[in-house]
Amino acid sequence: MPNERPRISIPLTPPDIVVELASVAILILMLIHTIIEYPNLPDTIASHFNAKGEADGYSDKVFLWFIPCLSIGMYAGLFFLNKHPHLHNYMVNITEENALKQYSFSTKVLRVVNFLTVLMFGYINFKIIEGAQNGSSDLGMGFLITVIAGSIILPIFIVIYQRQLNKK
Repeated sequence: MPNERPRISIPLTPPDIVVELASVAILILMLIHTIIEYPNLPDTIASHFNAKGEADGYSDKVFLWFIPCLSIGMYAGLFFLNKHPHLHNYMVNITEENALKQYSFSTKVLRVVNFLTVLMFGYINFKIIEGAQNGSSDLGMGFLITVIAGSIILPIFIVIYQRQLNKK
């Protein structure tokens, strides 16, 4: 059964543009940082971390390119998906009357998730490079804070915000 949902274009708001530009800026900075620091890194770097953020796996330094490539691929995939909100998953039936409101919210959430994903990978990449340069091998508290904020606290606020919108 083909998707019969309305296909409409969702205009970008200034906050949407800021989030997109911030995501792209982080991707560019991650690439530049990797290019600049790569020649000075040891041949072996931390490549896997346990739940405490401590390194528990090591790889050849060429692995470092995997993170920016994965980040760019994920950003591009979620960016593409965000251009097609009729393909998103919704808990309500999408009609001509509610499409703009539902699509707008869904694209905003996906845009923030995309930003947080890029931010998380940027942080991991930075900490791997920093750790390889100074001999440490953990992600630190910043990683834990980013993961908790991005995967637990932010979704709660999004749900609360969505419920407030639905009451209006």
